Amino acid sequence: MREAGHDTLCARISATSNLNDMPASTPPRAGAAALSASQRRYLRGLCHNLHPVILLGAKGVTEAVIKELKLALDRHELVKIKLSGGDKDERRAQIAELTEATGAEVVQEIGHTASMFLRNEDEPKLALPR
Repeated sequence: MREAGHDTLCARISATSNLNDMPASTPPRAGAAALSASQRRYLRGLCHNLHPVILLGAKGVTEAVIKELKLALDRHELVKIKLSGGDKDERRAQIAELTEATGAEVVQEIGHTASMFLRNEDEPKLALPR
């Protein structure tokens, strides 16, 4: 299912030639602060030993995948995702769609793997450095 803004999002992502030109994540939710550089570095270290919890298949990002990602983020806060797709633009579009749907922040993206973080406001699991 594609939403109306999906094609413009893909066009915007395709137009960027460098990953550094793209924003690191979607804007934070209301009341949530963006991750600082030291917090992002700390979370990248924690991601190293994680196994992917979400595996995207041939269908890519679906409502079921988004629902499972929300559950995983609520339970773990820090999640590693194995992306499908052959080229960088397609993987970037998948990451953008997932972050937009969940409100999570991208901690790291390496090849076909991305790590996302979303603070559980009710029961925080990870203590972040200042």
